[in-house]
Amino acid sequence: MLKGFVDGAVAILWSQPMIYFCLGVGLLFSILTRFLQVRHFKDMIKLMFQGKSSDAGVSSFQALAMALSGRVGTGNIAGTATAIAMGGPGAVFWMWMIAFIGAASAFIESALAQVYKVKQDGQYRGGPAYYIEKGIGWRWYGVIFAVASIVAMALLMPGIQSNSIAVGLDNAFNVDPKITGVVLMVLLAGIIFGGVKRIAVVAQYVVPFMAIGYILVSLVIVAANITELPAVFSLILRSAFGADAAFGGILGAAISWGVKRGVYSNEAGQGTGPHPAAAAEVSHPAKQGLVQAFSVYVDTLLVCSATAFMILFTGSYNVYENADKTSYIVEKLPGVPEGAGYTQAAIETVLPGFGAGFTAVALFFFAFTTIMAYYYMAETNIAYLARGRNPKAAMFVLKLVILGATYYGAVKTTELAWAMGDIGLGIMVWLNLIAILILAKPALAVLKDYEEQKKQGLDPVFNSTKLGIKNAEYWEDGYQESKGKENKVS
Repeated sequence: MLKGFVDGAVAILWSQPMIYFCLGVGLLFSILTRFLQVRHFKDMIKLMFQGKSSDAGVSSFQALAMALSGRVGTGNIAGTATAIAMGGPGAVFWMWMIAFIGAASAFIESALAQVYKVKQDGQYRGGPAYYIEKGIGWRWYGVIFAVASIVAMALLMPGIQSNSIAVGLDNAFNVDPKITGVVLMVLLAGIIFGGVKRIAVVAQYVVPFMAIGYILVSLVIVAANITELPAVFSLILRSAFGADAAFGGILGAAISWGVKRGVYSNEAGQGTGPHPAAAAEVSHPAKQGLVQAFSVYVDTLLVCSATAFMILFTGSYNVYENADKTSYIVEKLPGVPEGAGYTQAAIETVLPGFGAGFTAVALFFFAFTTIMAYYYMAETNIAYLARGRNPKAAMFVLKLVILGATYYGAVKTTELAWAMGDIGLGIMVWLNLIAILILAKPALAVLKDYEEQKKQGLDPVFNSTKLGIKNAEYWEDGYQESKGKENKVS
């Protein structure tokens, strides 16, 4: 009964209209911003390292690391492999496409998070619930998003991450999933009970380390199969548009799974990235918007591509002919289910005896930091709902819930874990995309103001009053470092 309900919810939330809605919103914002993801690429890189932390906020790089800890997770390994299994090699192209145009959506939502952030309980808070209420004026809609995100982040989505860790460690080292679940709970508790600053510090060291290490291994695999380069890119492009004889019949699946797993991985437009974006200490909202746009590139164009290339260059994949998984178009790994097993097999072709262990360790770091980020996002929405009241009890309950969900995910079936995660993701995407479409005008005004100040040779400083943006109280008198109290170099 539960499976039937879950499958039905996923089918509704991830129907064809949803897929094209995601693509359409990203394309619209790309056009309206004149493809800022290309024009301001240099600024994205520079701004990552210019911000400073303060008593109230984190640095731009820490905010980026926190966002990446949420974006870079099991979706980059198991999710990419699943997209190939269900949609063929062409799904990789559509993952790239949703990342490229989604970078504009990431800018919009993250800039809005900065515009409408508040200083609450001594630290910056912000995100979709805040900009929905303050920007649109719909408190009820903000509450709906906050509740939906708490359910998604604390209950529905941690299970995907912990399940992938447990499966990976079981396959590589025969670790009982129950033991993995307990260890994850202990490690997570040690971090989340330390507050947002501890989360930021852990993220800024772990995320770059894990991403660089994973990409380096992928380069070794690709280099060993470099002669396959023309054939792989040709296969991806042909399959993406239904021109390949073998995969032409699953073009719809290629688009659907590419977008679905692309959004799950990079989270552009989902409404998760704005939470850490709002925590950054910056002088202009556009600065953090650009940094967060770059995080989408890192997630999909680098980390997801690393997975896809390892799998495709070595031919370590299966592709199903239909959604029921009753037959194959391609079966190169008999008996291997879709997911991290494809990555393990790919690495084993070049580095025998290394694939299973490395993939398990990579999954651990990728997925664990994602659970950590989920907690921070859920905590921010608890803070939103509890304004004016003491949230300590609610925060404590939240910690217990996410710890329990993490353990439960480690011991439940993989299929159910992914389906529940897709429900959480789908609800948040629908609610957030509608909100940022309504708030496009102030977000575009922020970008224009940033660009005009840059043309004058200034370091952009934001003043919401000058732009006529209402309810952005933090910025009404312009940016002042004293608002964050003693700024400290991160």
